[in-house]
Amino acid sequence: MKLEIQFNKMQEAISVMKEVALWGRRKGYRVWPDEWLTPEELLSEDALPENFCIGTIEGETACAFLLQWTDSEYWPDAPAFEAAYLHKLCVRRSFAGMGMTGLVVDALRAECRRRGVRYIRLDTALDEQAVRKIYLKAGFKIVDILDYPNGRSMALYELEV
Repeated sequence: MKLEIQFNKMQEAISVMKEVALWGRRKGYRVWPDEWLTPEELLSEDALPENFCIGTIEGETACAFLLQWTDSEYWPDAPAFEAAYLHKLCVRRSFAGMGMTGLVVDALRAECRRRGVRYIRLDTALDEQAVRKIYLKAGFKIVDILDYPNGRSMALYELEV
């Protein structure tokens, strides 16, 4: 199976994110509320419409994510295009259990090589144990932990391309 990345798919990506978040809420997971999954909330200096991606397998949308080339919130000192920053990766339920994270990472590595980008980076809440296992299994390493006054902590992950 080969995953193809399509850029500049904002509406379709947000639709998949909402679909997966709804499933997660029904299962009792802590996921993004729908009001966070709108162009008004997601667009920023770092996340432009072209950064909204879908991943397709044989023409069918399997996943969605944001792929940015800067991340001023969590990696403010990193130069642009040093890394690809993966945010809001959502896998549609019909593709769950098929190794989608590995397929996404393979596709991102190929995209990064084409662009001369050295790393793939992402962040998650430190207490997200299931997500941590998925990303560590995919080859990411936790390179920093950010602790906040509210008691929450974020884990910053990195994978060398």
